[in-house]
This record gives sequence, structure tokens and C-alpha cells, in this order.
Amino acid sequence: MPALIKHISKFGQRTLRNSSIRMGLDQESSFFGPLKMEDELLGQIVSIFQTVVSWVAAGAMVFGGVVPYVPQYRDIRRTQNAEGFSTYVCLVLLVANILRILFRFGRYFETLLLWQSFIMIATMLIMLNLCTNVRVAAELNTKRRSFLDLDWSYFWLWSRFLDYMQCVLAFTLVAAYVTYVLLDSALYVETLGFLAVFIEAMLGTPQLYCNYQNKSTEGMSIKMVLMWTSGDTFKTGYFLLTQAPVQFWICGLLQVFVDITILLQVYYYSRYPQKPVSHTVSHTTSAKAL
Repeated sequence: MPALIKHISKFGQRTLRNSSIRMGLDQESSFFGPLKMEDELLGQIVSIFQTVVSWVAAGAMVFGGVVPYVPQYRDIRRTQNAEGFSTYVCLVLLVANILRILFRFGRYFETLLLWQSFIMIATMLIMLNLCTNVRVAAELNTKRRSFLDLDWSYFWLWSRFLDYMQCVLAFTLVAAYVTYVLLDSALYVETLGFLAVFIEAMLGTPQLYCNYQNKSTEGMSIKMVLMWTSGDTFKTGYFLLTQAPVQFWICGLLQVFVDITILLQVYYYSRYPQKPVSHTVSHTTSAKAL
């Protein structure tokens, strides 16, 4: 009997001890449970935020390049005057983006940059169509010039948008054929990539030269240049962060330098206005020089 009582006592103590441990675990779980839920919720919020930021950055890369041309397009339509905008900007961007697309056949880069090229090409064609229509309407007595005339003194100063399309198509076919033949050459592929981004880095130089010829920045959208600068700065930073090919970010830095130089022109010609040169003379000289 005493042995039975002793056994029951030990069993009760063990049960009491297990109950205490279980109660302690329940209390610990009730204490740390909300903290774990908060950590999971915070992790989900951070993940959603990172996704949104990545989508915004992607959208900025794809469409950010065309935004600067919106105010310039509206100004030209409103004033029916395209003298302040150099159509050689369109030429530079068309050539650069066509070469960039061909470069991707030899060396992979992000798909976002590929879509950016297609959208930029479409934008430049729209700008060319507007500028051509406005200029031809203002030059009713001027002899019509055609791409098929092969007159280099009037290169990129043709009278129809169709002539620009013919030129772009001819360049694309020739460049695509050369790329197809030399695609196995690493030297050619790397040179092609360098030319693509270097030509784009020279984007602002036609506008820079146009401003210098006119001794004025009148007719040029300052908003466009400011957007150029901010967009090129963002793009160069994006190239560095995503470890894009070295050609991309070196030429991006050069592009930012050209943008800043144009902004200095805006300041100089507004602070020290000079006698403007005739637009007709400016365009002819620009065509021969470039």
C-alpha cells in the first residue's frame, strides 16, 4: 500500500511537471506568435515594394527615353515651326537603335533595352513625319528633294517622309546583311556594340551644333534637354547597377556630358543674346557639315 501511494505521488508530480512545461510553451507561443506574424507581414510588404520598384524602373527604362520628345512634339505642332529642332537627332537615334538591335544577335543584353530600342525607333519616325510636314508646308516654292536623287548636299533634308523611310530601310538591310556575314567575329560584334552606344552618346551633338549655328536656343524645348539629362543620368546608373557591357555605361557618361553642355548653351545665349543666323543658311550649312 505505501508503495502504491508512493507510485501515485511520483506519477502526479511527473504529470504536474509536464503540465507546467506545456503551459510554459503555450505562454511562449502566445508571446512570440504575434512577432512572427509581424515579421512575415513585414517581409511581404518589402517584397511587394521591391516588385513595384523593379516595375517602375523597367517602365522608366523602356518609355523614359521617349518622354523628352513629348514637349518638343507639342511645341512644333503648336507653332508649326520645326527650325529649333534638329532632325539629325532623329538620324542619330535611328542609327544607334538599329545597331543596338543587331548587336543583340551577337551578344545578349537585357530584353528591356531591346524594347527600348523598338519604341525609340517608332518615336523618331513620328518626330520625322511631323518635322517633314511642317517644313514642306513652309517651303512651298522650294524644289522637292528625294532620297533617290542621291544628292548628298541635301542628305536628310528630303521633302517626303517616305524618303526617310527608304533611307532607314536601306541602312537596316545593309547593316543586317553585314552583321549576318560577320556574326562569328568577336571583334565585329564588340565594335558593333560600341558604335551603337557611341552614336547614341552623340545624340545631343546635332542639337548642340544647330544651337551654335543659330547663335540661339530659341525653338528648342528646354524641357526636352532637362529630360535628356535626367534620363541619361538614370540610364547610366542603371547600366552600372545591372553590370551592362562596358560600352553602355562609358558612352552613357559621355551622353550626360553633352546634355550638360547644351544646358550651358541655354544659359549663355539667354544671358548674352547674339544676332541669329538665317534659318535657311543654317540648315544648308548644317547639311553640308554633317
